[in-house]
Amino acid sequence: MQVKAVARNVAVSPRKVRLLLDHLPGRRVDEVLARLRFLPSPHARMVAKTVQSAAANAENNYQMDPRFLKVVAAYAGDAQRLKRWRARARGRASHRVRRHAHITVVVEEMEG
Repeated sequence: MQVKAVARNVAVSPRKVRLLLDHLPGRRVDEVLARLRFLPSPHARMVAKTVQSAAANAENNYQMDPRFLKVVAAYAGDAQRLKRWRARARGRASHRVRRHAHITVVVEEMEG
């Protein structure tokens, strides 16, 4: 059975967080958390929080053993964008877009 956790409207560009998420599938949850802990990226903390949430969902809702969980899928999608205007020279304006992401992590119990 697959269990997932979603972190919604995280203030990070989906493109940046996908660089972290590409290396997670196929690894055990404790290994993933150890790797994320020592990454220099500031967004690794948000990803680790989502992985921990997925493991907690599996343990509390489906009585799975967290030691035998592995990450099956991890992906980030676009969330709502924050659009603002910035004053420019000669009375003009340019727009600034602050992107946000939905981070999804899916875990499953390993066999054996």
